[in-house]
Amino acid sequence: MTSATELPGRPRAGAIGGPATARATCVLAPNPSAMTLDGTNTWIVAEPDSDLAVVIDPGPLDDTHLQAVVSTAEAAGKRVALTLLTHGHPDHFDGAARFAELTGTRVRALDPALRLGGEGLGIGDVVTTGGLELHVLSTPGHTADSLCFHLPADRALFTGDTVLGRGTTVVAHPEGRLGDYLDSLRRLRALAVEEDVRTILPGHGPVLDDARGAIDFYLVHRAKRLAQVETAVENGYRSAAEVVAHVYADVDRSLWPAAELSVRAQLEYLGEHGLIQ
Repeated sequence: MTSATELPGRPRAGAIGGPATARATCVLAPNPSAMTLDGTNTWIVAEPDSDLAVVIDPGPLDDTHLQAVVSTAEAAGKRVALTLLTHGHPDHFDGAARFAELTGTRVRALDPALRLGGEGLGIGDVVTTGGLELHVLSTPGHTADSLCFHLPADRALFTGDTVLGRGTTVVAHPEGRLGDYLDSLRRLRALAVEEDVRTILPGHGPVLDDARGAIDFYLVHRAKRLAQVETAVENGYRSAAEVVAHVYADVDRSLWPAAELSVRAQLEYLGEHGLIQ
């Protein structure tokens, strides 16, 4: 049997939720599924000596969960002062408006359609709340509006759905693009080396204690899948559905619709680079 320390990224053992670093605490949303894994990770982030907190991805529209986020922050002596979004998928965003009502906070996102209360997020922005510093990183690919947040003080990255705590993410074609996603992974890899990032705090699944190992695994996995798709096309499998049935034959069929989105993105990428006709 493979131990947790041997799995890609060294996933942290134990239940998901609770304190993850000196500044980050996870509240797990009750929305488990094949796509959301154990559920959406809502992150409360604050300096230890500050009474102000930032929440990343309030999650689904579930009042019990949203109240639990507020209660968890208050139990630690914190008041939620700002809400940030990694991207606009419903399992991360649907609860944002209700959460803003509960906390009186603004919601900042890259996509103007997701913002509440004015100011958005720009690439390279540094969010400062209660002495906290979160650096905004552009990481399109899973979706066009995907962001990650670098927390230098904890040598950590909040990755939303760009890097998961278990398995691999979907490049959600047509909005998601494989070329963008590969570029995003390479930027995260460079950041992990340059800034000694050690911990990944994902949007789903357990915390990863080997950031570089996790990103390297993703890059290798994508290269292998791309080669498999290219070979499948060369062997006469033309449609995305045909390629999925061939390449993902050993994957649970409930995940095939999501796999088809990624395959469409891969076929587009291969076509753009002249690797298939």
